Amino acid sequence: MKAVRFVGVGKPAEVVDIPKPEPKAGEVLVKIGGAGVCHSDLHVLQRGIGIDRPFTLGHENAGWVAALGSGVKNWKEGDAVAVYGPWGCGYCHACTQSFENYCENWKPGKAYGGGLGTDGGMAEYMIVPSERLLVSLGKLNPKDAAPLSDAALTPYHAIKRALPLLTPETTVVVLGVGGLGHMAVQLLKCLSSARLVAGDVDEAKLAMAKKLGADLTVNTKNPDAAEKINQFTGPRKATFVLDCVGVQPTVTLATQIVGMNSQLTVAGLGGGKIIMDGSEVPFGCMVSTPYWGSRAELIEVLALAESGKIHAEVTHYKLEDTPSVYHKLDEGMIRGRAVIVP
Repeated sequence: MKAVRFVGVGKPAEVVDIPKPEPKAGEVLVKIGGAGVCHSDLHVLQRGIGIDRPFTLGHENAGWVAALGSGVKNWKEGDAVAVYGPWGCGYCHACTQSFENYCENWKPGKAYGGGLGTDGGMAEYMIVPSERLLVSLGKLNPKDAAPLSDAALTPYHAIKRALPLLTPETTVVVLGVGGLGHMAVQLLKCLSSARLVAGDVDEAKLAMAKKLGADLTVNTKNPDAAEKINQFTGPRKATFVLDCVGVQPTVTLATQIVGMNSQLTVAGLGGGKIIMDGSEVPFGCMVSTPYWGSRAELIEVLALAESGKIHAEVTHYKLEDTPSVYHKLDEGMIRGRAVIVP
């Protein structure tokens, strides 16, 4: 079968032929209907994750159950499923609460999940090591729903943590309206009554944010971006800033617009740094770097999508086009989420 492979740090992804896998005891073989192209894949390709062996990329995956290993009881062939991305031990305190994204037994050098150290979904088929890592798609189409497993789940997890602060007179700011950010805008509009500001360097993405419900859009390339946002928020400033990029300019902007007794959440992996010297971050501001979300939260995200309250803006590509799609993503040319359809 065809697969898109990580072959080494600093090397482009390669489309190669590999054997079709067969499920062992407890495993599930999924026929892939869609695999989201995430900016995290660029970090894997360009910087690595401490794992040098080749593996199939793709950690936002959805499709249909194709075969069951012995002992699998809760799924049948043909079921439409999303693959929960972070794979923990399954039995530690975090995992038993379905927060496998915070597994206590994960160690550096160990795979994070399918597409992040072990074979993922940019292929015709994918092995999922346990049936607990699957979630029913209901009526959703895998090629459209695949990005929800990360691009929606990650901001959903971050937003849920901030919801008690988001009363009607508060303001939330989303920085970066790409894959995660365009989902964050939709999630905030359906979960919160707070005013919403969206910031990006791309006018087309800002137009999309406005269409999705942002009350104010600001081009963060402009030197007066912080001033514009602070004029909108008033002296209270932003109660919640969700940075979906994480590069130094967005992190710095976030510290300039966040208020006291607030949350500053950096979900992007751009490598920006915050100096905690008592002057850059205001008093009472909680700074967090959430990672993905729980399996239970993925169930909630898919329910929102199935009810029509949120949707991923997707563009479909063939599997053999993936290397060029990564180039487009690196150049900021992807609107919403690109999805590979084998």
